[in-house]
Amino acid sequence: MYFLIETAKANGLDPHRYLLKLLEKAPLAASENDWISLLPWNIE
Repeated sequence: MYFLIETAKANGLDPHRYLLKLLEKAPLAASENDWISLLPWNIE
């Protein structure tokens, strides 16, 4: 969790919003590309 929070901050994201979006979308990730799209520097 620490890594996710600090990486979100380093990428200019609000950690709380990033974690919410990540936890919302992670169960739907089916491929490597889906997981890559959830990284802090890729997430929309």
